[in-house]
Amino acid sequence: MQRLARPLLPEPALLPVTALKGVGPKLAERLHRLGIRTAEDVLLHLPLRYQDRSRITPISQLHPGEEAQIEAEITGAEVTGRSRRFLLCHLRDSTGVLTLRFFHFSPAQEQLFSQPGVWLRCFGEVRSGYTGGLEIIHPECRRIGVEETAVADCLTPIYPATAGLQQFTLRGLVEQALMQLDTAALLPELLPLALRAQLKLLPMAESVRLLHQPPTDVALAELDSGRHPARRRLAFEELLAHQLSLRRLRQRVQQQAAPPLAGEGGLSQQFVDRLPFTLTGAQQRVLAEIAADIAQSRPMLRLLQGDVGSGKTVVAATVALRAVEIGAQAALMAPTELLAEQHYRNFRDWLQPLGIEVAWLTGRLTGRARRTLLERLAAGEIHVAVGTHALFQEAVTFANLALAIVDEQHRFGVHQRLALREKGRQRGHCPHQLIMTATPIPRTLAMSAYADLDTSTLDELPPGRQPVKTVVVPDHRRDAVIERIRQACRSGQQAYWVCPLIDESEALQCQAAAVTVEHLTEILPELRIGLAHGRLSAAHKEAAMTAFKAGNLDLLVATTVIEVGVDVPNASLMIIENAERLGLAQLHQLRGRVGRGAAASHCVLLYRPPLSAVAHARLAVLRECHDGFEIARRDLELRGPGEVLGTRQTGEQTLRVADLLRDQDLLNAVRHAADELLRDDPDRVELLIRRWIGAGVHYGEV
Repeated sequence: MQRLARPLLPEPALLPVTALKGVGPKLAERLHRLGIRTAEDVLLHLPLRYQDRSRITPISQLHPGEEAQIEAEITGAEVTGRSRRFLLCHLRDSTGVLTLRFFHFSPAQEQLFSQPGVWLRCFGEVRSGYTGGLEIIHPECRRIGVEETAVADCLTPIYPATAGLQQFTLRGLVEQALMQLDTAALLPELLPLALRAQLKLLPMAESVRLLHQPPTDVALAELDSGRHPARRRLAFEELLAHQLSLRRLRQRVQQQAAPPLAGEGGLSQQFVDRLPFTLTGAQQRVLAEIAADIAQSRPMLRLLQGDVGSGKTVVAATVALRAVEIGAQAALMAPTELLAEQHYRNFRDWLQPLGIEVAWLTGRLTGRARRTLLERLAAGEIHVAVGTHALFQEAVTFANLALAIVDEQHRFGVHQRLALREKGRQRGHCPHQLIMTATPIPRTLAMSAYADLDTSTLDELPPGRQPVKTVVVPDHRRDAVIERIRQACRSGQQAYWVCPLIDESEALQCQAAAVTVEHLTEILPELRIGLAHGRLSAAHKEAAMTAFKAGNLDLLVATTVIEVGVDVPNASLMIIENAERLGLAQLHQLRGRVGRGAAASHCVLLYRPPLSAVAHARLAVLRECHDGFEIARRDLELRGPGEVLGTRQTGEQTLRVADLLRDQDLLNAVRHAADELLRDDPDRVELLIRRWIGAGVHYGEV
């Protein structure tokens, strides 16, 4: 059956923002800071909130705390104040008097407000004045004629701005762009009519007009909450564009060839048989899912998520052996040197008895040792390489990279992950990818943020893992906490004392840990106390970790470098200082360092009052909950998707209109719509991605 030809889609007009009246080089530069480069970008730069300036309020009807618009006559002005000068302008209408107060003012403003008899229209928040009466601080003002009565016939938008960019400028540009909406083919409709009808979505142009110029009878609360149908229309399209870009990325990768890792699995089975424990049912299930993927001749793209201590590293080692078994190489990339070092030690101890050569590639490795390691890696003499981002530097060459494992994916940008994948193309194929995270991602978030990946979940902890009892203690009870450490260590247990980041400087963080060691050594002279932080040499750090693991230290004072990867079953007490400064995911990770042995374990969250509302909620969640997935869900509510995914740092997956938490109920419909468009309408796919992501989509071609 012959398919009907699709109607031609209008090509969006990419009108540069400099084509709008009044936009010169300086203004264009300020607009670029907001991501505005075209007239279309102007229309997609939506208001943060709205003000009702559709009526004039008599001064006698004003109340403190309300925003209002007035029209009044200047009766006088004065500049006053000694240490800090400010401008007072006195106004009156037929019902009363009011003062305007300006802490920052220009000579032009001083001249305007010093002209008695001039009429002003002003908008701002009314407050009780310092000397009685009412005043407005830094209102928006403009001069009007006595007879002027016309006011806004719609709500007034307040836009996200930047230094040197005024609200009236943005409103003027939006008005110009709205005039071009129909005539210049800006923002043409890209969603099929059938899809809009099915989901009851408003047309694009209607939605944009309403959001920039909402009528005064619109439900303001619905607009401000982001739940108005017009905003939901744009949010749906933006989420769809992001979904499509990731799915396109997946399609591109899977069109490439990958080496099937379809050996008999004898080496990996030999490794599993030598383990001193039995794999959990979840580990066995996940290994079967991965084995089915890597046996294919297209690249695996799989996210492995699991709670702290669920056994992801053992899974990674088992999968790496499937690559080694066919004569290929595997690489594991971790975000910090300490975690990479911990993975290296685990892999070395597990795999070297099987005759597998494991190497640790760190940025600190220099000179002849580095050259030798790189030569052996390029020659294929090293089977498994473990390292930080140093693994994907240009000088690093693999003989035959068949598997790339990335730990703690949310700490890397998409570019870094894909750069490691490129190392496998030197043999004409694309390596399989296994992405691991110990920060469980809520399902709704994963559906959008990791649409290019299949997902496996380790939802079962190894036998013997006990919930860690968590208490929240104010800093003034520090002495009681120290006594608790003394009792625990006297009974043969070990403890951690974590000094988190108290300043953006790593040096100060390490200094705080060193000072804490001195203080605790003085109070607890009978205990053996060690120190670990990021500025110690690798040898000193490993010595401290090894001594603690061997039971030769009672107490390990550390920075958050021990957040991941450290496994000491005899450690049963965790003290986290300044716990209010850390996020939920990091606190949960740190707590996961204890509770790995037979003894009952405790985590003490030391905080410095007073607590903010968010910090109080965060510590309460950790005290009540032990399930990493539930903690991740609550973390999403408290911090937002950008923090949970780490994208605030990496710059990926930024959303202009949609909010993954607020709009998560749209994601199922987004996925179904993406399926249909990818199958039936590729032209729309490209246009949607270009509209919402633009050049950002090129990461799919890295």
